[in-house]
This record gives sequence, structure tokens and C-alpha cells, in this order.
Amino acid sequence: MKKTCLSVLSVVILILTLMNYPNHGIAGVDVNIGVNIGPPPPVVIHAPPPVVVIPETYVYFVPDIEVEILFYHGYWYRPYQGRWHRATGYNGPWVYVEPPRVPGVLVHLPPNYRHVPPGHQRIPHGQLEKNWKTWEKEKHWDKHQARSGNGGSKGKGKQKN
Repeated sequence: MKKTCLSVLSVVILILTLMNYPNHGIAGVDVNIGVNIGPPPPVVIHAPPPVVVIPETYVYFVPDIEVEILFYHGYWYRPYQGRWHRATGYNGPWVYVEPPRVPGVLVHLPPNYRHVPPGHQRIPHGQLEKNWKTWEKEKHWDKHQARSGNGGSKGKGKQKN
């Protein structure tokens, strides 16, 4: 018992001594790896923009502006410098979206999606906000494309989140 107490006391004294001993011989390393994932620069759109549905998807884009702004499932998305940002409004504020959380349909849009085919209408902002859920639920654009002779979605562009 005395040996155990003496051993514990010795260890405690050794630890206390080392804690107060100056650490001149110990080098410290401080590494900060930061990735600047700031929002994209603001785009000022003075009035709610019309949108155009991208054929064979339920993704909408804002035409007549130089930056990409897309609407999908109630959110506005904006790719910028290889990263995706999301907002609840077309003017932002934009919040970074982790890559696994970006809807696949956005990542796999056709490269020429901004080319508006003949017969595609511009959809006023108010109609989009009011109807997008119903249009998607009832497959409105699939039916519209079939009626207009542009073909249905044929399984392409089906969204998986």
C-alpha cells in the first residue's frame, strides 16, 4: 500500500514538474487550410424575371441575363466558379450548397440549355411561383411537349434528389 501511494505521488510530482518546465525544445505547427466559399457577386434584377423551362426537365432558367440563374423545386440556384449556391429568391442572398446536396438534374443539364427552342414560352415569375408544384406533380411540361410535337421526356431529365 505504501509502495502504491509512493508511486502515485512520484508520478504526480513528475507531471507537475514537467507542466511548469519551459518548453524551449518543442516546436509548434499551426496549419490552417481555408477554402474561401463566399457567395457569388450580386446580380441586381429590378423586376421579377420571366423564366423558360428547360426541355425534358422541370428546371427553369432566367433568359436575357449573362449569369446562370435557375429555378428548381422552389429554390433558385446559381453556379459560380465551380460551386453551386442556392437562394429562396432570384436576387439572393446566395448560400453555398455542398456538392452532394446539389440536385443531379442541375449538374447534368445539357450544355446548350440556354438556347430557347421555337415555341417555348417565357413564363412570368408570378405564374412560376404559383404553379411550379402543380406543373411538376401533373407532368404539365411532358404533356405540353407531346402536344406541341417536341416529344415527351422519354425518360430523360428525370430528377432524382
